[in-house]
Amino acid sequence: MKSFVYDVSTKIYFGPDQLGHLKEEVSRFGKKVLLIYGGGSIKRSGLYDSILKELDGMEVYEFGGIESNPRNTTVNKGASLCKEEGIDVILAVGGGSVIDASKVMAAARYYEGDCWDFISRKAVIEKALPVVSILTMAATGSEMDKTAVITNEELHKKASVSDKLIEPAISFLDPTLTFSVSEYQTACGSADIFSHTCETYFSRDEGMLFLDTVMEGLMRTVIQCAPVAMKTPDDYDARANLMWASSWAINGFVRADKPHKWQCHALGHGLSAFYDMTHGLSLAIVTPRWMRKVLNEKTAHRFYEYAVYVWGVSGEEEEMTAALKGIEKTEEFLYKTLGLAGSLGELGIGSEHFEEMADDLVKDGPLSGYVDLSKEDILEIYQNCL
Repeated sequence: MKSFVYDVSTKIYFGPDQLGHLKEEVSRFGKKVLLIYGGGSIKRSGLYDSILKELDGMEVYEFGGIESNPRNTTVNKGASLCKEEGIDVILAVGGGSVIDASKVMAAARYYEGDCWDFISRKAVIEKALPVVSILTMAATGSEMDKTAVITNEELHKKASVSDKLIEPAISFLDPTLTFSVSEYQTACGSADIFSHTCETYFSRDEGMLFLDTVMEGLMRTVIQCAPVAMKTPDDYDARANLMWASSWAINGFVRADKPHKWQCHALGHGLSAFYDMTHGLSLAIVTPRWMRKVLNEKTAHRFYEYAVYVWGVSGEEEEMTAALKGIEKTEEFLYKTLGLAGSLGELGIGSEHFEEMADDLVKDGPLSGYVDLSKEDILEIYQNCL
């Protein structure tokens, strides 16, 4: 077990009827608010009107149209608006894409170049506007972490930046706001939560049984609650558990003493960058193929534990047999229970960009992680996704 520092300072308001605290919290940062949202569902649901009512007396500016894979060009436009209007605080209303865009926008407000410079490490974040979020979809966990993922459409790249300065100051988590999330998006979001936990669970380091059991519990929560939320969208307990699991799967707690080397996300980002694929769907397609690739005699014990403690496979099974059953149950959950596409072929996607995607992932050497992956390994995984 390694030494670590755990520091998450986001203040959470969880549950219905918490928006009554919105103005008191937002006003601490100033009077000029930039309201960020996506395609307009917050207006159709009535949430938009509720927010404006709560912020009565404050100067509220708007910036809508954030994409599902937010573009650096869109973020740059929002940052320019922040500069022009002297915005004091950003209010991000939506899912992970809106919150991610708002985080980078908050930093780009104090930068004169392209926000992609933060992603490509050409520039470092030195200052950022405060971000307040109102979450409307349980998935990425961006409401309670310091990371944001942005897409550069011109370069066909999707990548992240992490900095304490862009961690949301306050987040409002009301599970009832997710009642209207579609069955498909609920499935994708659940796959994302599961993947965040799974990526950390499979790491090189072991030693903290406590965190292992927390991760196993998080994955079982998704397995139990996602089908309920899909079948009965207004089941409060199912939605609440998914929402809280979303935050804790990625806020740094479960990976406190573990290296952050997420291979499935890297593989999935390549797909999203080229095909504008929903993030959770890309992870659902990639993850079982990754599992089968990295399963070997040395890693079988961890997969055995995964099968037994997450999926309930009998501990009496031989180690490799149990491990394979765990992967099979993962596939059944993602493709049958959640009903997500089980291959790229189902989406009409071929292998034409695999070489370029693999080259980008190994440009600095093998893709490090639970088992380091060469270009040939990556190409094999992508081919198996067809």
